[in-house]
Amino acid sequence: MTNNFKEKLGQGGFGAVYKGKLSNGRIVAVKMLSVSKTNGEEFMNEVASISRTSHVNVVSLLGFCLRGRKRVLVYEFMSNGSLDKFIYQTRDETLSALSWDVIYKIARDIARGLEYLHKGCNTRIFHFDIKPHNILLDENFCAKISDFGLAKLCPRNESIVSLSDVRGTIGYVAPEMWSRNLGRVSHKSDVYSYGMVLLEMVGGRKNINGEASNTSEIYFPHWAYNKLEMDNDLRPDMEMSTEENEIAKRLAMVGLWCTQRFPNDRPTMSRVIDMLEGNMDSIQIPPKPVLSSPTRSLPQYSIS
Repeated sequence: MTNNFKEKLGQGGFGAVYKGKLSNGRIVAVKMLSVSKTNGEEFMNEVASISRTSHVNVVSLLGFCLRGRKRVLVYEFMSNGSLDKFIYQTRDETLSALSWDVIYKIARDIARGLEYLHKGCNTRIFHFDIKPHNILLDENFCAKISDFGLAKLCPRNESIVSLSDVRGTIGYVAPEMWSRNLGRVSHKSDVYSYGMVLLEMVGGRKNINGEASNTSEIYFPHWAYNKLEMDNDLRPDMEMSTEENEIAKRLAMVGLWCTQRFPNDRPTMSRVIDMLEGNMDSIQIPPKPVLSSPTRSLPQYSIS
């Protein structure tokens, strides 16, 4: 199926992904999970979660194999790979920059996928690891949410979950994950991660600035808020039309609402879609972010 694992598509915290071909000629992505203490749970999470889904913005699981200690997941092949390859200024020069129209479309695709996971399934699914690396793009740059290894299932009539550990990736973990007195862990934790992804798409860089000299530069929402408050260009490295600037401003404002410190202050994903697609004037200016950098102070609790 994988031609002796000759073509590696990517590497994650729990294993590697290879390009493969089924007997009917269909190209697929084959995820080989590495042996560890935790990936048994990750494998079951992924199968249990994604097998319940069917949505254009959620990657399709075609099959899986569990034999001894070997765990394999077979997914639809996404020819353009992951979003992180395209959005940073430090991207591979052989890759073309995404147009703002495509960036806007991708933002809406992710939002629709998350809305479906939160309220469209028979069982609600909280992803808990939304980040550019886990957003895959097909040949038409349709975005699909992938990697459900840290996901948590929740009955449709409930929105709060109980976790014994912090789940997610440094830079995208919601504040309530590391400090429960800020609020309960819920679907709003995914909303926070989504907001960070939006801000990265607008800013063209990772949300943690390792070379920053002070806290305000380290905490990415504060950087974005300052740009909007001063009416500065969000991307001074690019020549942008009025329409493109409007897209960047809209995404930044939605991202700032999504990354509010307290879960109750964040919108639902349904409201996010309304803000992305509705009248720009209907989006209120978000409150100034609280200066905070939990991603720096508690890296030991992050899973990946």
